Amino acid sequence: MSGKRDKGSSSNPWVNQPGPDADDVEPEEQLPPSPWNLEVPPPPSPWGDGGAPGPGPGPGPGPATETSSAWGENVGPQSLRRPPPEKKRGFRIPPLLIPVGAGLIVVALVAVALVLLSGGGDDKADPTPSTPVGTPTAPKSSYQPPPNAIPVGFGVSIVPVQGWSLFTKETQGKQVATYPPNDSVHARAFLWVRQKQNVTANAYLLGIVEGETQEEVAQLGNVRNLPCPKDVLVECVAIDYTSTAKENGVDVKVQGSVEVYRRKDNVVTALDFRTRVDFAQKAEADAAIMKKSVIDSL
Repeated sequence: MSGKRDKGSSSNPWVNQPGPDADDVEPEEQLPPSPWNLEVPPPPSPWGDGGAPGPGPGPGPGPATETSSAWGENVGPQSLRRPPPEKKRGFRIPPLLIPVGAGLIVVALVAVALVLLSGGGDDKADPTPSTPVGTPTAPKSSYQPPPNAIPVGFGVSIVPVQGWSLFTKETQGKQVATYPPNDSVHARAFLWVRQKQNVTANAYLLGIVEGETQEEVAQLGNVRNLPCPKDVLVECVAIDYTSTAKENGVDVKVQGSVEVYRRKDNVVTALDFRTRVDFAQKAEADAAIMKKSVIDSL
């Protein structure tokens, strides 16, 4: 290495070197255009060439005729006709009801078979004639009450014996009573003829005896059946009782009986007898005569 510079060349990096001429520079290789830099035309308007409708004045474009789809095919405008209604399906039996119906059919067949086996289908059997049920009427009686008979109801009457008179305070049935001499308030004995319809003789008897002794210390006998003295009677019962009643604050011994007779027409007649014990012998003898007059009129 010498300390001299070459005259024909300059290697100093700080000195601008003259560049080549512009004509001498080779052109750079051009890349193909990118598809992303291409201009994309706007999609055609569904309203035709007039563009999108706007609120501005002036007539708008006509109706759309065809539009382009995403697949590149022309699609016609939507039809304004209603689609045809769907056909209604016929009635279908739910699957769960099929075994139930089959079971009912089997039960019906078994029932028919049992009826046939038991003789229910015998057409040769004589049918049982039905008897029409009518309203029972009061039986006709040949009994003619005497002039002093007291009518009770339903053709029934009572004939009082001497010393017995009608107890006028009663409004149901007829009741006769006997009193001590010169005493028309404190009766010594009563005989009350009561009547009711469509009840049994036994039920009517129990109701009467309970009403007579409800405020007394009573001892009831057993209900007994009586022989019915007439063909028109279908039920005849009786009961006896004793009790202690209060009269003016004094205990009084009482005895009584109830006889009930039911006719075929369901008219029930009761004979309610009650007397003081100290007058029982005379009262019972008189009551027997009056009870017979009532039974004769039944």
